[in-house]
Amino acid sequence: MSFVFLIGCQTATNTSNENMDEGEIPKKPSETFQSGGYTMLGEKDRLGFIVSENETFQPEQGQKYMWHLWGSEEELDGSFKVIGIHEEGEKTTVVASKDLGGPNNGADAHTPSIMSLPKKGIWTLSAYVGDELFDTVTIEVE
Repeated sequence: MSFVFLIGCQTATNTSNENMDEGEIPKKPSETFQSGGYTMLGEKDRLGFIVSENETFQPEQGQKYMWHLWGSEEELDGSFKVIGIHEEGEKTTVVASKDLGGPNNGADAHTPSIMSLPKKGIWTLSAYVGDELFDTVTIEVE
């Protein structure tokens, strides 16, 4: 009689929001980074939008933002939309479905938008290309 034992261990830490479940809300806003001479909020070399140095987000105040995406042609093939998820679970469409433009400011694709969120708190902005979650950006509406 013989026995076979298989034992395995894996330790991994994912600091990116890339694989985050849509329902998880980080406790603090995303970091800023530089690209193409602009300050962006999001995940460097993945997803971000241009912000001013001391940007504050206010409820019910629409502002223009240029979204930038980094990825393969396949990942960027589809319409772009953003769903906002408040820390208390409320969901709202932040950017309705729109086409992506080509390279801009060091990114592989971009699109302009006007964003407005309904109330104060921490919001996770889940960006989709087609039906796939591309990545997320977390902001605080003051």
